[in-house]
Amino acid sequence: MDQFRPRDDQNPVRDLQRGVEDIKALMDRWLTGRGTWLIILILIILYLLSGIYIVGPGAKGVVLLFGKFHALTDPGLRYRLPKPFMTHTIVDIATVRRAEIGFRTERGRSRVPAESQMLTGDENIVDVQLFVQYMVQDPVKYLFGAKAPGDTLVASAEVALRGVVGEQDIDYTMTKGRTEVQDKVKVNLQKLLNTYNTGLLVTQVGLQEVDAPTQVREAFHDVVRAWEDRERLIQEAEGFRADVIPKARGQAQQEILEAEAYKAQRVIRARGDAQGFNNVLTEYAKSPKVTRERLYLESVEQFLPAAKKFIMEGGSSSVLPFLPIGQQDGSKIGGPKTQESGSPAEKKGR
Repeated sequence: MDQFRPRDDQNPVRDLQRGVEDIKALMDRWLTGRGTWLIILILIILYLLSGIYIVGPGAKGVVLLFGKFHALTDPGLRYRLPKPFMTHTIVDIATVRRAEIGFRTERGRSRVPAESQMLTGDENIVDVQLFVQYMVQDPVKYLFGAKAPGDTLVASAEVALRGVVGEQDIDYTMTKGRTEVQDKVKVNLQKLLNTYNTGLLVTQVGLQEVDAPTQVREAFHDVVRAWEDRERLIQEAEGFRADVIPKARGQAQQEILEAEAYKAQRVIRARGDAQGFNNVLTEYAKSPKVTRERLYLESVEQFLPAAKKFIMEGGSSSVLPFLPIGQQDGSKIGGPKTQESGSPAEKKGR
């Protein structure tokens, strides 16, 4: 091709002019006939292909037709009409986002007193720091319901927090009321976000720090420690009660069972004694004298088991031969020592 051969003339301006003329001649050749239609077809294809877009995992595609919501697309390879007919915006709905009220951690932890300091129900000032975790629930409302959903959430969280803290006293807020404050703030914040059509869903609300102002912080810390000691002692007392009461109940039950057993034993023994007495009475009715003597001897044997006993005849019998005449003060005089005991009335001996 002659137009691309090097020329002998080395003038730069003329070379530039000739190059422009060569390009113009080439374009004129391509834009005539079939070349024109081929270029137009390629441009149309490229224009139509510009409507292809990809929605990633955990995201939603919001398609607009002439600026108005048209469709909501799921993750994957999607297509829409090219601009200016249709446009799309991809919204991440899986990422959990975080908002901070009363403090910031972007460049190291720092307080924001304008957000953190608020009044309690008993008209005390408390320094409260709160974090909120949230995610996009409705992509359409998130894009078109509120102008700045993130800023709206921060302002709404501050309003909800001040409202809940203003209903409680400072001691309750700093001690056992933290969980209740978090739950109420979460509920009230979600109501405000729904009212403002932000399309956001609150997943977690947490109190980062609840403290008194610096000037009286130590005094309030003493109150908190005293409250914790009180709760600890209550728990210890509850544990001691839970340990002692079952033991006492078990011991009482054991004593009741022992008493019942003793009662049954005594009743059985009393019935046996009564039956024995009835038997003796029957025998006594048959032979009163013999039975009376037998009972007497049995009684003497029972109450004087270790004494030596002699049976004496009645009438003129003398007890003198049985007296220990040869013994005085335990000394032996004229014969073997004999221990004797008894009385003339005794009628039994070994």
